[in-house]
Parts: sequence; structure tokens; C-alpha cells
Amino acid sequence: MKKTLQYVVLILLVLAAIGPFLWLLSTALKGPSENIFAYPPQFIPQHPTLDNFVAVWNKVPMLWFFINSMVVTLLTIFFNITLSVLAAYPLARMRFKGQGAIFFSILATMMIPFQVLMIPLYLICLKLNLTDNAGVLNGWLGLVLPFAVSGFGIFFVRQALVTLPKELEESAVLDGCNSLQILWHVLLPLIRPTLATLAVFAFMATWGEFLWPSIILSEPSHFTLPVGLVQLQSAFSSDWKLIAAGTLLSMLPVLVFFFALQRYFVTGTTSGAVKG
Repeated sequence: MKKTLQYVVLILLVLAAIGPFLWLLSTALKGPSENIFAYPPQFIPQHPTLDNFVAVWNKVPMLWFFINSMVVTLLTIFFNITLSVLAAYPLARMRFKGQGAIFFSILATMMIPFQVLMIPLYLICLKLNLTDNAGVLNGWLGLVLPFAVSGFGIFFVRQALVTLPKELEESAVLDGCNSLQILWHVLLPLIRPTLATLAVFAFMATWGEFLWPSIILSEPSHFTLPVGLVQLQSAFSSDWKLIAAGTLLSMLPVLVFFFALQRYFVTGTTSGAVKG
């Protein structure tokens, strides 16, 4: 009875977690004659169709939205991993004055909501012409640079580096390696799951970001996916079937990226959980 009750609770939790996704999929597959607001709700479409996916692809420039989102996301991941590693390495493997104060200052930045920094960041981007009014490249940089590094990323990588034995570095020093060579050839291969996990976190956060791109971007052809999908809504009417289809299309890259790195994900999230 105890195990049965556990399975029942877990099944209910799974249904609660994937319920909105299943309803979104049901809405996207419904034909024009089906009412998504019908009562009682119809979870299974009577006439499933893929026309909504074709219509949303043709109605808005989804391809450009995908390209813009992919470029911004990949650049953000690259800078996040690179800068987090370079900042975490001395905090984890070296000893210097003020090390603790610097580390706790970095942790303190995680407590500041982005909304507090939004206006100063926007003014800085305006001064540096980091908006798409100066070109699409400037718009991409305006989206990437404010999120190029995070306190969480530095903390996450630092916790993984702390768990590695000191003897690895001592052996590399005896072989004539300098600090960067030790980092590149010895330490980074050992924390690959942590870097993959950080990449997944950065991908999900950047791909779904709406607030900051809606402030920086003004040209429709430069929009990222979350901002571009708003074009499917109007002040007086919204085609929820197209919105559901567009949302599902925007989720595909996240799912593909996660499943591609899934084998590293569990190992990476538990890195540094015991020691450090």
C-alpha cells in the first residue's frame, strides 16, 4: 500500500507538471471548426491537423526569429562558460588576499533582481549604441553582454573545481604546465558535466527571455522568438491555436539541446554538492 500510494502521488505530480504542455499540444492540433473554450474541455482533438504550424510559420517571419534567438543564445552560452571558468578558477584553486570577500561579493549579486538593474543597463546600452537602431549586430551585443556572466555561473563552476584533488595540479606543474595549461588540459576535462549543465541553464534562460529583448529591439526583423510570437496577438483578438503552435515550435530547440546534453546533466547538477 505504501509503494502504491507513492506511485499515485508521483503520477499526479507528473500530470500536474506536463498538463499545461499537453493542453498546449492539444490546442495546436485542433482544426478551425473546434472551439478551444468548449465546456466540458476537449483534450483530444476531433480532427487533428498540422495546418496551425504551417500557418504560424507563414504568418510571421519565424525563420528570422529562430536565427536571432539562436545567435544570441549561443553567444551568451559561450561567454557564460568562458568567463565563469576564468573567474572560478582562481577562486577555487588559488590563495590570495581578499579571496573570500570577492567570492561573497559575487554571491551577493545573485540576490539583486534584474528589474533593479534594468534601467541602468538600458541607459548604458543607449550610450554605447547597443540597440538594434544601430544595426542588428549592435542589437545582438546589447542582448548578450548584460548576461555574459552571472554570479550563479561562477559559483557553480567554482564548486565543481573545489572538489578536484590538489595533486592533479602538482603533477601538472612538475610536467612544466603553467596555470592556463593546467586549467585547459587537466581541470576542464574533469568538470565537463558541470559545463554542460551550465550551458543547459544558460540556454533555457536566454532562449525564453522576453523582457530585455522587448526593450532593446525595435525592428520586427530583429526580434527573438519570445518577442516575435507576440505579433500573433492583437488588442481585440488572438488566434490561440496559432499562438500554441508557435510556442511549441519555439520549445523544440530547448528540448533538443537538453536531450543532447542529458547524460551530463545529472552528474553536473550534483557536482560539488558534498564537498567545497
